[in-house]
Amino acid sequence: MQTTVLVSTFPGAPFSTLSLSVPSTTPFESLCDLLRERYPALPPSDDLYLSRHSGGIPPASTPLSSLCSEDEGGRLVSLRLSTRLLGGKGGFGSQLRAAGGRMSSQKTSNNDSCRDLSGRRLSTIKEAKKLAEYMESEPDRKKVAAEQAKAKLEALEKKIAEPNPGAKRRFDDTEYMEQTREIADGVKSAVAAGLFPTPPFLCRHLELTHVVT
Repeated sequence: MQTTVLVSTFPGAPFSTLSLSVPSTTPFESLCDLLRERYPALPPSDDLYLSRHSGGIPPASTPLSSLCSEDEGGRLVSLRLSTRLLGGKGGFGSQLRAAGGRMSSQKTSNNDSCRDLSGRRLSTIKEAKKLAEYMESEPDRKKVAAEQAKAKLEALEKKIAEPNPGAKRRFDDTEYMEQTREIADGVKSAVAAGLFPTPPFLCRHLELTHVVT
């Protein structure tokens, strides 16, 4: 008895549906080779595999008679043809778990929007605790502020009590002032004598005056 095999193919195959008529006693494992002989444009049979539309793969020695379904035209088997994919080296799941662990360790937990059993938000409770701590430390802050103000006041009073180095004072040393004036007059006379020489007749007159005196 013959069995008709209808095979739905994968995208890129030369045909969307393949058909094959084989004896009902044909084992399941030989179908790929038969399809390859019937349709040479298909990839090598080692790269193909057949499965049910539900996803299951029958055992290799299963005859087609046990897979067929009764219909009006006779016995029919519907299968799906797929290509084999190259697998990786494995360990992808462990890599995902490691990456997830790193991401979870870097994730910051913010539960401020959550509520406790009384219905109060955690952010409100935190603010209340901060306010209570602030009120408890109020006396210490006032004490520190008073000490700072006292230190500034003492420094200002000390600065006011010190004598002003820039204040003006009267100089009463008359002897020093007289000596300074005489020295200045002598310097002026010497400079004038050097710049303007005395005429001979005036020098003679001064000498006679000095002798008479």
